[in-house]
Formats: sequence, C-alpha cells, structure tokens
Amino acid sequence: MTYPTIDAGLMLEPSTELRYLPESPTCLQLGPLSGQVAWVGIQHGQGSAVGSVNLLDPDNRTNRMLPLPGRPGFVVETDRPETLLVGLDRRLVLFDLRTGATTETGARIEEDPSTMINDGVAAPFGVVFGTKDPAFTDPLGSLYLLRNGASDLVKLRGEQTCSNGKVVIADEDTWQLLDIDTATRQVVRYQIDPDAGELVDRGVVTQLADDDGYPDGMVLTPDGKSVIVAIFNTGEVDHGEARQLSLATGAIEAVWRTPGSPQVTCPLLFMAGSEVKLLLTTANEHMDATKRARHPHAGCLFVAATAFGTPPPPPPLVPLTA
Repeated sequence: MTYPTIDAGLMLEPSTELRYLPESPTCLQLGPLSGQVAWVGIQHGQGSAVGSVNLLDPDNRTNRMLPLPGRPGFVVETDRPETLLVGLDRRLVLFDLRTGATTETGARIEEDPSTMINDGVAAPFGVVFGTKDPAFTDPLGSLYLLRNGASDLVKLRGEQTCSNGKVVIADEDTWQLLDIDTATRQVVRYQIDPDAGELVDRGVVTQLADDDGYPDGMVLTPDGKSVIVAIFNTGEVDHGEARQLSLATGAIEAVWRTPGSPQVTCPLLFMAGSEVKLLLTTANEHMDATKRARHPHAGCLFVAATAFGTPPPPPPLVPLTA
C-alpha cells in the first residue's frame, strides 16, 4: 500500500535542558493564552529530578519555560483560565500559569514507589492517565481514572511498563479507550465504563515490529477513523516518524518525518490560520554526545502540513468551577 510521506520542519529549537524529554503538547483554549501550546519538559537532563511546563506561541515561535518542583508527565487544561492539571511525579496538582504556583488536589498514586506519572488525557467524564517504570524494565505501572469532581483515583488496570498515548472515543452510549503501553509495541482498544471504573473487551489495533521503534504519544484524526502515533526510535536512523494508522485495519495511511531527530514523543493537531497542522515533540533522552552530534535536531519541536480539511475537536476542559 502506498501512502504520503511528509517531511516536517523545525518549529522550535529548545535550550539544552529542555531537549531531554519534551512531551504532552496541548493547545490552550481559554483566556489570554488561547492558541498557545502548553507542553512539558519531563526532566531537565539525565538524572534530573525537576522539569517544566512550557508555553509555545506557534505564530512567532517563541517559548516560555515555567519551572516545576518535580517531573511532569502530562498537562491538561481546566475550565479555570490559565490553570492546568499536571501529573507531577506521583500526584496530580493544579498549576497557575500566571504565578507558577502549584496547588495540591489530594490525588496521589499508591503503588510501587519507583513509578511516576506519565501520559494522560482529558475525557468528558474525567482524566485517564498512566504511570511508568522509569527504568523501562518491569510492568510496575498502572492505568488510572480521576473522575470529574473527585480526588480519589480509580485503578483501571496494572501491569503497565510505560503507559503512554491515550485517546477516548464516544461510541453510541459507551466509551472506547485507545491505549499504548510502549514496551509492548501495541496500540490496544478497550471499552471503558467510567461509572464502574472498569476496562473490558481488550483488542489489539496494531502491533509494531520488534525493529520498528516504540509507539509513544497518540492523537485521533479529525474524522475519528485513524490515530497518529509518535514513534520513539532508539536505532541508528536519520529521521523520526509519526504514523497515521487506520483504526479499522491498523494499516499505515500517512507518515510524517522529523529529519535529524529519531525519537518522536508526541503529536498534536492544531489550527494555524485556516490550515490543520501537525506539531511533533522529539527527545534526546539517553543519547550520548556522539549520538546527539549525529542527530542535531533531537529534542526539537517540529511542524508539518496535513491533508485534514476540518479542525480536530478541542479536548474537554477539566471542571474546577461550580
């Protein structure tokens, strides 16, 4: 099967500390920061215990870094302007983009102490997120649900090594959850019952080959028929990839490439004027100086054209206000 291949261009060349592990881009909807892209620097280098929230202005391609007292796995926007919900180390906090202050929510994971929060997504019924083993060796992590208005976490399942990309899809009177546990190289589909706090009917959407890199972040296409999956490739390749995969067949429908940056972490579809663009975050995690020299754009943010004629629906805002 033939499919289009699109080379992405550089959107942002971050500072050295921010190139280690950029992830979780989301386009802000409310207040004076509407249209800016919030993203996280999970940790500021090998062995670092701190990271940041970042604000990218896609029009002038400038970035503002806001430090955090820990390592963020994901951010989602709340219905309080300039306030994000952040998965920070092993707890969920509110982050004020005006002051840089964090406020505890009371939601905290209680599992193996070596794990930390990783990727997450807002849904109409709450926030679904996962945890990971930072060593990427053992299935110590889990999938969790934070229901709207609650502070108690619901454990949906365990045995996750590195819980990554997530998409929630309305399916008549039920919900589907698409999920990636990176170590398995699979995109899987569940039916999720948020009231019961249960996952059922697990099925594999696609399975990557063992020599094909690792699936990381993921977004749904505007028509709801495909997903775009970031591929984190630790091998010796001259570019990274994000792939559009059919939910019906798992077939590749399009590929976007990131020259000089093989480790793609997360995709984001956003409006740039009248066009739908694809933003891709990449990382230089675990690259030594020699490998970084071979991949000069590792850790940069990229932007590419798409063929989508309609904008993606905005993600739900996490309700904080009455």
